[in-house]
Amino acid sequence: MVSETDRHPRHHVRKMQTHLQELMNHLREDIDKVDEPQLKAMFETAAEVLGGLKKTFGDYEQKNESAWR
Repeated sequence: MVSETDRHPRHHVRKMQTHLQELMNHLREDIDKVDEPQLKAMFETAAEVLGGLKKTFGDYEQKNESAWR
């Protein structure tokens, strides 16, 4: 059975934002652990893309964009 909290969109939005932030942090931490410049760039690019996605979830939650109204 699904709880009332699980049905609320805000719960899922915040949960996804947390997971995205954790992954962004992990990618950025690993930049210092590898020597290959291309991999460092890919990790940073991936973190930036995830940051944009995290922002989109925040915009949805705040109804900042016309698409979410």
